[in-house]
Amino acid sequence: MQFSSKGENLLKSIEGLSLQPYDDQKGLSSAPIKSWVAGATIGYGHLIPSAQWSKYKSGITKAEAEALFQADLKPFVQAVNDSAKVKLQQQFDACVLLCFNIGVSAFKTSSVVKILNGQTTSYPSLEAAWKAWNKSQGQVNAGLVNRRNAEWKIYTQGIYEKW
Repeated sequence: MQFSSKGENLLKSIEGLSLQPYDDQKGLSSAPIKSWVAGATIGYGHLIPSAQWSKYKSGITKAEAEALFQADLKPFVQAVNDSAKVKLQQQFDACVLLCFNIGVSAFKTSSVVKILNGQTTSYPSLEAAWKAWNKSQGQVNAGLVNRRNAEWKIYTQGIYEKW
């Protein structure tokens, strides 16, 4: 399967667009950063590796942000295709959204994927396993709670909307 345009548009809306690098831990609305930090981000949620800082430190164009977004999506779409058994486009899209946020390795080894593939986990349901991905730096994060609820609404109801 491929990630739908509805999924792409929602992900762009969630991530927001910044043509200047910013610290993801401080948020999209924080001031542009002048030197690399571990959460350096640009475009639609693209984390900047330290080795690539010089390429992005002066900013990018909207066209470059779009190209970067499309390139960034590929490993997440591939990870969902490779590891999760889903039947509907909305389920696939929700899985890509989750994978984009938690990362390929975490997604592939998650209880979410295990349950989707018929395995038993310590979670009583797919919903519980899905919504357990609600922490940042060990603390429940309201933004992640909202994000998981939005993804779950897509997965179960096919309703694509930001909170």
